[in-house]
Amino acid sequence: MKKILQQGAEAIIYLEGNNITKDRIKKSYRNSELDDKIRKSRTRSEIKLLIKASEIINSPKPEEYSKNNPSKINMPFINGEKLSDYLDNFQLEKQKRICKKIGESTAKLHASDIIHGDLTTSNMILKNDEIFFIDFGLGFISKKIEDKAVDIHLLKEALEAKHFKNWEILFNEFLKGYQKYAEHKKVFEQMKKVELRGRYRH
Repeated sequence: MKKILQQGAEAIIYLEGNNITKDRIKKSYRNSELDDKIRKSRTRSEIKLLIKASEIINSPKPEEYSKNNPSKINMPFINGEKLSDYLDNFQLEKQKRICKKIGESTAKLHASDIIHGDLTTSNMILKNDEIFFIDFGLGFISKKIEDKAVDIHLLKEALEAKHFKNWEILFNEFLKGYQKYAEHKKVFEQMKKVELRGRYRH
């Protein structure tokens, strides 16, 4: 029996047994042939990213791309808790440990030129004190320091908005973990420029 876990503008995510399926929604406002191409392309790209990420960090490893289901991603269900809902419930020391682990995992992704694209605690699952990164729908491959800086800037904004009580302490722990990435200093410098650009826009 299928159970819908999430329904957004781009996809429906449902649970069936111990498997998750992400099904990209058809867009009626687009030409149907173009829509098929876009959904197939995005699905194929996300599967490639997930497979690559799952070899480096904790992340669900999907089944290979299937021409029979060109807009679907099938992957194992991570039976844990969404980090955005639970992080604030823990003692500060545990919150700090978790955020340092997030930094270490992000460092590994960036060292392999994987940009998550939506790096927030809503896209992380906590299971047995391990962090699993999910939803690489906005992810891509890039060697650019700018893209890596934007990735961690997104996390900083997410911590400030969702976990505001201790966000500065938690982000500092993330940065400690992220220092495992050889080019972390360049990324931190670029992140300051990204933040300045954001301030000028407001």
